[in-house]
Amino acid sequence: MPREQFQNLTEPMYYILLALLEECCGVDIMDLVEDLSGGRVRIGPGTLYTLLARFEQEDMIREVQIQGRKRWYRITEKGKERLLEEQERLRAQLRDGERRLGGRQ
Repeated sequence: MPREQFQNLTEPMYYILLALLEECCGVDIMDLVEDLSGGRVRIGPGTLYTLLARFEQEDMIREVQIQGRKRWYRITEKGKERLLEEQERLRAQLRDGERRLGGRQ
């Protein structure tokens, strides 16, 4: 059985969807991802536009405005659902690790 696309989001995927809770163009998305992640995640244009196309194809985001070469995007309800599912998956992973490690640092 083939693995479902976007079953687990990578950090760049997660932060792109998080950024798109507000309408953004590509440059704004890259800046917001870096800001939201505290500089830990940086996305170049090649990665960004590849992921935007995949998200759009899966109806997780929608293009909302075009002005010259600039395009603005926003997350869809399906994208929000996937983002919330990923947050819960990450919380469960964290709980499992904390339970196993017993608070060790």
